[in-house]
Amino acid sequence: MKLLTLVAGFLLLFASAHAIDVGQSFDDPELQQRYDKIIAEVRCLKCQNQTIKDSNAFLASDLRREIRRLLEEGKSDTEIYDFLVARYGDFALYRPRTSGRTLILWVAPIVFLLFGAFILARIVRRRLALPIDDDPAAGS
Repeated sequence: MKLLTLVAGFLLLFASAHAIDVGQSFDDPELQQRYDKIIAEVRCLKCQNQTIKDSNAFLASDLRREIRRLLEEGKSDTEIYDFLVARYGDFALYRPRTSGRTLILWVAPIVFLLFGAFILARIVRRRLALPIDDDPAAGS
């Protein structure tokens, strides 16, 4: 029983130490859900491979406070994303909007896949056109 209590204590200690967003949660569950969704979709500009929800960098903390303030002012999600893009560029969003400037991000993977399929088809067709040598002794 002591061991179980000790393990539970360590798990609780670890969970609280792992929490990054230590700000007070919203009283309104819908507002809290919107806040959690937004901070999970905004890139930490310092870490670049984490969301601001997962980052403990000062900039991420500052962005979380700013998003909290905007939500408290009654701004919509679109207005918050517009604010972030205007201030930090499309790079701030993990899923950049489809526009003329970001079109290459959305089209390039499809183009590369089609190009790779075309090259693979040519290689396979050329290999199938080669004559088959049935005599293994003739090659040695």
